[in-house]
Amino acid sequence: MKVKKHVLVMGVGRFGSGVAATLAESGHEVVIIDRDEAPLRPLMEIVTHAAVADGSDEEALRELGVDAFDVVIVAMGGNFEASVLATVAAKTAGASRIIAKANTATAARVLTRVGADEVVRPEHDMGVRLAEQIASPSIVDAFALGREHEVVEVDVHDQPALLGTLEALALPKRFGVQVLAVTRGEDLHVSPGAAFSLQAGDRVVVIGRREATEAFEREVGG
Repeated sequence: MKVKKHVLVMGVGRFGSGVAATLAESGHEVVIIDRDEAPLRPLMEIVTHAAVADGSDEEALRELGVDAFDVVIVAMGGNFEASVLATVAAKTAGASRIIAKANTATAARVLTRVGADEVVRPEHDMGVRLAEQIASPSIVDAFALGREHEVVEVDVHDQPALLGTLEALALPKRFGVQVLAVTRGEDLHVSPGAAFSLQAGDRVVVIGRREATEAFEREVGG
């Protein structure tokens, strides 16, 4: 059963509006704020609540009940000063978890130091993902899970490292990754057993520490 999250998004530019709309359409409770009313309007019918407010105003955040949100997303990545002030204000007002957007590595370091629990760099991260897909064509998708682990989705071609039963392949022993699921055509096999045999055309999802998934990617990607 999916747990409904209570999320505050501060700043609704392209990044913030995308996050807010996606979360709201997935059934989560989303509150959005921005200094200007115009960017809020397209989302008012989608999200739980929208308000004109200054994310750097600690008192305004307290009135919104910032300490009751599961996650606060600081999405003003284009305005570094505003991002820093909003992160500090949210932290001081009692936010339990803050995710901030940054445009540069320096901005990311500063935001972490002033209270952000996690910092994302969307353009940089997408560039890294594109480079990884070009370097390893077998990798369909990958995303981080926490600070040390990663989930990787791989197409099974004619690769010795991925053909045969899971018991014979011994992926946990060889690479340190665990198979979460396998898609075969329109069928999804969740937590397949040791006797399950991977075939060319399958798509396999594995999880492991980042160094393990990278070793796995190198092997299957040639």
